[in-house]
Amino acid sequence: MLESQPDPACENPGMAKRSAGILLFRRQPELQVLIGHLGGPLWSRRDSAAWSIPKGEYGPDETPLRAARREFAEELGLPVPDAELIELGTVTQSGGKQVTAWAAEADLDLDRVVLGTFELEWPRGSGRIQRFPELDRVEWCTSEQAGDRLIASQRQFLDRLADHLLRPHRAAEPPR
Repeated sequence: MLESQPDPACENPGMAKRSAGILLFRRQPELQVLIGHLGGPLWSRRDSAAWSIPKGEYGPDETPLRAARREFAEELGLPVPDAELIELGTVTQSGGKQVTAWAAEADLDLDRVVLGTFELEWPRGSGRIQRFPELDRVEWCTSEQAGDRLIASQRQFLDRLADHLLRPHRAAEPPR
């Protein structure tokens, strides 16, 4: 269902929001992952648990994989590198949002990144609309560093990626 069909859960507005994203990784020689610091005024002074994989919400007419590719391009200003995608499954964030992710082994030159933006009324109730970056910076970091920085639920993606890399001979099955 993740690759070819729209997500039926998105048709019910009472259900949790859904996001999809792509976690790039490289071996330099140790494993490094690409994560981004959440943009906007609510995250500006936080570092711990204030980072995310490039991801975003999708609606009922879009598949999770198509949304993951679109959001990667919107947030980083670059297409997803041509690489095999490894399904990492879905996690549920503390607010109920479900995040589905894939990993891809590829390098990305951070100097080529053009961060996407969103609009927000800020300060709240002021009537003033301001533009903020979706991610205010992206970095390559080790899995250990990423584990300290990522939103807690997304840390599971690091474990799933490590598990996949330790057993590459196993047939790809979606994590449960």
